[in-house]
Amino acid sequence: MEALDQVWRADAPRIRAALARRLGDLDAAEDALQEAVAAALDRWPADGVPANPGGWLLTTAWHRAVDRLRRESRGRELLAVAADRDLEPDGAEDDRLALLFGCCDPVLPTETRIALTLRAVGGLSTAEVAAALLVPEATMAQRLTRARRTLKIRPKPFAVPDPERLAARLDGVLHVLYLVFNEGYQSKPALRAEALRLTRELADLMPGEPEVAGLAALMELHGARAATRCDPDGGLVVLDAQDRAAWDRALIGAALRRLRRAVALCRPGPYQLQAGIAAQHATAASAGCTDWAAIRALYDRLYALRPDPVTWLSRAVATWRLDGPGPALAEVEQVADRLGGYRLLHATRAELLAALGRDEEAGRAARTALDLAVDPAERRLLDARLSARQSPGPPR
Repeated sequence: MEALDQVWRADAPRIRAALARRLGDLDAAEDALQEAVAAALDRWPADGVPANPGGWLLTTAWHRAVDRLRRESRGRELLAVAADRDLEPDGAEDDRLALLFGCCDPVLPTETRIALTLRAVGGLSTAEVAAALLVPEATMAQRLTRARRTLKIRPKPFAVPDPERLAARLDGVLHVLYLVFNEGYQSKPALRAEALRLTRELADLMPGEPEVAGLAALMELHGARAATRCDPDGGLVVLDAQDRAAWDRALIGAALRRLRRAVALCRPGPYQLQAGIAAQHATAASAGCTDWAAIRALYDRLYALRPDPVTWLSRAVATWRLDGPGPALAEVEQVADRLGGYRLLHATRAELLAALGRDEEAGRAARTALDLAVDPAERRLLDARLSARQSPGPPR
């Protein structure tokens, strides 16, 4: 039924959020929503589509949930709690926030938080989530069932945290959204788009949180050049070689405006700084015009906030562009023992060593990077670079 399909796509996440928040039970919310859909399939063809189909589904689902609770042993207790929570549309924003925070509860493993967010907040089916995360559907169904059972016994599982706990919990939510985006960035555009949609929605719901806006801007800036990251054969195209004329300038403009609003709040954070770095690349007329000094300064600020070795490795790339391969290699070696299993460390070392004429060492580093790489497009790029280094040069 077309009308029901439309309202499902538009309103199902909102209805699910409203029910989950009031019932404190995602399974019960899902069951009630499915029963409401079944009732719509039965009644709408005969009675006509209601004027407010989303409201009809929500009200019907709530009545079905109440009927079920009355039949259960602890139904009166749950009904008493649920009765204190308004079912009016004005609470929709709090509902969506509460559901998102609940799905990202730190009691759940990270991979489960990602899956539950896509299923409950994003509205993807279990099969779609399984396909997106490369997990068998049966395994994903079990994972989601365990997650819902875990949350069911938590006190107030679907609630926006109190102000004193909000910052810590918000970091976890943003981390999950960023992981979803990265999972889809290269080869799963639907997953990438869903992460961006959820982050934009969160930014709209929390306009006073600059890091939410920073993450949305970062996703927009990366998304603006996503179509140029691969060639027609599926090969990876590095940033310097991408066709900047094909970048989505409208999306870049939207990201820059969003980032300026976030920075104006004067509460800098890692996502804002990463978005600032991406903005330097997005606004450079060409690779040669990139302001590497500004990028390194932003990495310095990022490292001061988050002193992890990957940030330092990225800073070393800026040093390479500013000061040459020797100083950059010295910076890379400072974190080599902490990133021994990280493919990009070895790929970066290979490039720097080759630039210094240390070809044998460069070849070993390139082979290590290739051994560690998993993504097929990335492996093709690393293999091509390794083959080019091993090819004999022109006769002298």
